[in-house]
Amino acid sequence: MLERVDVKKKLDEKLYRKQLPPIQSRLRDLEFVIYREQIPVLCVFEGWDAAGKGGAIKRVTEALDPRGFTVNSFAAPRGEEKTHHYLWRFWKALPRAGHLSVWDRSHYGRVLVERVEKFCSEWEWRRAYREINEFEAHQRSHGMVICKFWLHISQEEQMRRFKSREHDPYRSYKLTEEDWRNRAKWNVYQQAVEEMLERTSTAEAPWTVVEANDKFYARVKVVKTVVSAIEAVLPKKAKK
Repeated sequence: MLERVDVKKKLDEKLYRKQLPPIQSRLRDLEFVIYREQIPVLCVFEGWDAAGKGGAIKRVTEALDPRGFTVNSFAAPRGEEKTHHYLWRFWKALPRAGHLSVWDRSHYGRVLVERVEKFCSEWEWRRAYREINEFEAHQRSHGMVICKFWLHISQEEQMRRFKSREHDPYRSYKLTEEDWRNRAKWNVYQQAVEEMLERTSTAEAPWTVVEANDKFYARVKVVKTVVSAIEAVLPKKAKK
């Protein structure tokens, strides 16, 4: 699946500067509509290290009223989180009615990093596909809009970004030993990603694979997708 993704898709910077503000403005309008209609919206971001998740999240949120959204970043579970079912901490972070939540990493860590690094048993991560689909189906039945993004870049582009970060004193903190270890396991992670996309892309909560070698193209695609997903569930009277 991922090998067929055309990561070479590009958007000229001039077009990017022209296209992004109007769709961000439309998303801001929709922020007030979902508040009025009491519709919860969840945007999940996964992707390769250095794929541009942070930049995409910034473009989704930078024109929004800060009272209407939250951004949660998830790392390895700690403390009390370890004493509960792995979905517990994500239940707590779900958006309330009329609110938009953005997750930088998510419950999909169970079938990605936890699977690859053997932080859970094979039986546990195989069971997780069903649990995750049911978890998301529960939210959809409550009226939640769910947008799930996998930001996909090539190995060559990832290396270029790693090197750029390595030599930039303002961004070098973003590059860790863990990033290099993950890169060494690219093929193993890709197999896990492929299975995740195949088994958890449902009618209720489909995955959007974003061609992210070009950040301009990726950011515009992400914001457009969120706008379209919200518009698709609005009553006709609310779309104006």
